Amino acid sequence: MKVTIDGQSVEVAPGTTILQAARMIGGESVPPAMCYYSKLKGSGGKCRCCLVEVSKGSEADPRPMPKLVASCVTGCMDGMEVNSKNSDRVTEARKSVTEFLLINHPLDCPVCDQAGECDLQNLSFEHGKSQTRFIEEKRTFEPEDIGPNIQLHMNRCILCQRCVQVADQLTDDRVHGVMDRGDHANISTCISKAIDNEFSGNMIDVCPVGALTDK
Repeated sequence: MKVTIDGQSVEVAPGTTILQAARMIGGESVPPAMCYYSKLKGSGGKCRCCLVEVSKGSEADPRPMPKLVASCVTGCMDGMEVNSKNSDRVTEARKSVTEFLLINHPLDCPVCDQAGECDLQNLSFEHGKSQTRFIEEKRTFEPEDIGPNIQLHMNRCILCQRCVQVADQLTDDRVHGVMDRGDHANISTCISKAIDNEFSGNMIDVCPVGALTDK
């Protein structure tokens, strides 16, 4: 199938997502992605950072898609045309998503383990605003040891759920996940159970921010 992203065409196999096609092209057309991780099954579709505009659905149905779509979970169609970097709608949407992700996020980059290689830091440099409109009190958590190897800094967490999916797919007994709902949602273990398995380090490694640190 032939797909065109920001004027650049690439041939892809059936089942390829728009984000995967963009990564095949490379350059500035690649949408940012916080929750998608190529090695994890079923990842993506949560953070909405990778929104793109589909200006042509396919050769069979050339109508544009009325809404922006998450490129990490939207499959390519033959003849599809996509605007990523070249769309004002997309740029504005990514700025809004970035603003939401930074609502409760602390400005502790100088002491954060992930500083300098942080996906959220990169996203905020490109799409963030210099000032925040959020005047309410930020929700805060104390650092918590959730096992002999991991310390959780929930203040930094963006609920991408990568660490949860690693535990689901690599271990026999997942003991942590997303607790509560809405703006009360947080990553935690059930009744303070400890994460103690051989794959603890993998959970730390896939965190795109500095929420999980190696003790």
